[in-house]
Amino acid sequence: MILFISDLHLSFDKPQITRHFIHFLQTNARQASSVYILGDLFDAWVGDDDFTGTSAKVRRELKQLTDTGVNVYLQRGNRDFLISERFARGTGVVLLDDYTVIELEGQRTLLTHGDLLCSDDIAYQAFRVKSRSQAWQQNVLSKPLWLRLLAARWYRLRSFWYKFKKSSDIMDVNPMTVKHIMAQYDCSQLIHGHTHRAGKHEFMLNGVKATRIVLSEWSNHGGSVLSFGETSE
Repeated sequence: MILFISDLHLSFDKPQITRHFIHFLQTNARQASSVYILGDLFDAWVGDDDFTGTSAKVRRELKQLTDTGVNVYLQRGNRDFLISERFARGTGVVLLDDYTVIELEGQRTLLTHGDLLCSDDIAYQAFRVKSRSQAWQQNVLSKPLWLRLLAARWYRLRSFWYKFKKSSDIMDVNPMTVKHIMAQYDCSQLIHGHTHRAGKHEFMLNGVKATRIVLSEWSNHGGSVLSFGETSE
């Protein structure tokens, strides 16, 4: 069994979601061969040197899961893109590239967080390019941890109002970008999160039936999990 989740947005002020996630790691996830977390596991990530609160709990539970032999793969999202190798070593998870192809029940499947597909959001895409640069990240990570934690709280508030003022269409994927990327990676199936618009979309891609599966975000009531049967990658 292979499981896919995304957009948990774990943080200190969302303890119920953290409890749901830990329960998932201790139960359903242990029955799986692989678990894929497709971005925004955390609502904000200020650096791998943050071992406070929620971060410490999640690291511990992930390590216990990977120690049982379950493969856990993590794709970084727009909120936790600063996760790096120190986190991976400490938890046993494998970090994935922004676009990753796997074989899923004999079908080439493209995995991505989803933010790159929202190409109509020009301002965000420009920030994304800047924030992935080594210079930008080194500058941020050079600041004291307490200051980064404070800045993360401000960023979450700013992000809320930023999305509130935006057109909903701009924050969704661009259909032509989806088709272009799927064709580029020669995949007829795409799984992503980010948009919080869970659903399954079928369309034609170069004369072949294609599928785009959008994962749901988690809430205080729990989270949905996409499951595939026993499959080799």
